[in-house]
Amino acid sequence: MKRSRQKLIIDLVENYNIATQEELLEMLGERGYEVTQATVSRDVKELRLIKTPNDKRGYRYTIEKSGTDDTVSKFYAIFSESVVSTDYAGRICVVKCYAGLAQAACAAIDSMNLKEVLGSLAGEDTIFVLCRDEKDASVLTATINKMLKA
Repeated sequence: MKRSRQKLIIDLVENYNIATQEELLEMLGERGYEVTQATVSRDVKELRLIKTPNDKRGYRYTIEKSGTDDTVSKFYAIFSESVVSTDYAGRICVVKCYAGLAQAACAAIDSMNLKEVLGSLAGEDTIFVLCRDEKDASVLTATINKMLKA
């Protein structure tokens, strides 16, 4: 069910100017998929849909073209300029950032698809990253520290 729904979401995004999750939810409902807004929100995140300008001076969902060298270098630049330090306690890696930059650095972490990361949560200047176990938190901390020194 999830795969077919997400395939439909990709088709809808590619063929229609969809600006909000509500519009996407409505279009899914019209096609027989009765899901909640929370489900659509998770699908948008999992499919890495992003909003880009459309021809009507608004925005629409599009499929992120990730993995290019340009994208990777942009996320690395954002991350390395935002992060001050990192440490871990148990399964949680704590990333300290300059004030106001934690959201950007958190998005960079999410885009890196690091296998140690289960999820992340950003505030104003701090990111909590949940790892599977303490070993993964240690590895993630070491990885981030290497990135900061490069």
